Amino acid sequence: MIADREWVKSNLGFDPITTPPPITTFAVEEAHRRPTAENLQREIIDFDSESTVGLQFLAFSKATGLSRFTDVPWPSGLAPITSLHAGGIEGGPLPTADVLLVTWTVDEGHALSRVLTPGKDSRNDYLPYTHNYDRIAESMRNGCPAKEARRLGSYWTTTIDGKSAVVFKSDSHMSQDGPKLPNRAVWKQIIEEVKPRLVITTGTAGGIGMDCEVGDVIVSPLVRFDCTSKFKAEPFAKSHYISSNADTSRFQLAESLFKANASQLPQDNTRPPAILVTKPEDLKNSVLTTDFFGFDTSDNHYHLQGLGAVSEMGDAVLGLVASQLAEVPQWLAIRNVSDPQIRADGLDLRQQAQIAAQIYKGFGRWSSVCSAITCWASIVALP
Repeated sequence: MIADREWVKSNLGFDPITTPPPITTFAVEEAHRRPTAENLQREIIDFDSESTVGLQFLAFSKATGLSRFTDVPWPSGLAPITSLHAGGIEGGPLPTADVLLVTWTVDEGHALSRVLTPGKDSRNDYLPYTHNYDRIAESMRNGCPAKEARRLGSYWTTTIDGKSAVVFKSDSHMSQDGPKLPNRAVWKQIIEEVKPRLVITTGTAGGIGMDCEVGDVIVSPLVRFDCTSKFKAEPFAKSHYISSNADTSRFQLAESLFKANASQLPQDNTRPPAILVTKPEDLKNSVLTTDFFGFDTSDNHYHLQGLGAVSEMGDAVLGLVASQLAEVPQWLAIRNVSDPQIRADGLDLRQQAQIAAQIYKGFGRWSSVCSAITCWASIVALP
């Protein structure tokens, strides 16, 4: 799949160049006034389809909100069971669990909580996580999401097939926290507190190449950095990290469960969304972590092609931190394609970025439903 202005008009109902959404549809107003890479990146992190801004976007476009969500028809005995309590206390450490599941943007959090902690929403209901916030925040830049929220994240707990899981919505981001990369300290702390057998980082990503459809899910035990900007001088700038193979035994079942909400994905998708599994030695199909707001374009402007299956801005930090732990849990990056390759013809780079951001705002939550179900399948397969 490749997206251009006509694709956006067909699937979202407007041309983002000639008829851009009004400022009332932006979580970050500066992203409307000055659609730079940094501002659009923050717009993607902060956009909330269930807020007043989000409702304005839904009214302007053909996009749909999670009020259209159809409950997943879980197999008997395998539905997630949301805990009555978060399992910890405000200001304290996270509870121990079999699985630690971490997601990143506001809309990713909505989707993940709708699927895995039904009845408890990440924005409204999760317990704020502030353990050692003051110490870690000293290394964060002013204006980053964690400092604005005065917390490192929020969380709730759930049980899936008898396995306990902490579902964590992070407010700390590699791309936002500043040059000292305090997100490393956050990862280390939450892994050491939960003591999980499996760690999953999950959420949206940009598809690399023309084979991706919005809603496809990449499951990768392989993450790699492509740092050419803020962290290009760091020793990890081009490093990659490998975990153990993903258990695929429940993925066919997971794909069948996508059907309940697949009608909310782009109407121009040419096939149902699929789960694509990366082998540990397959670098060209890894999850690629950049230190800049990059996305795949038909002219390969950011030189992402051949480096990974999808690009995002944080997962390789998990690989870096895990490689330095005394006891290393299994980990996976489970990323859904929220925006496909962008056609570059006749558009400058800023216009291409605007298209990518608007596609995310239209379909980020719905593609994240697919990755949330894939996380469920990975937890069910855990011995």
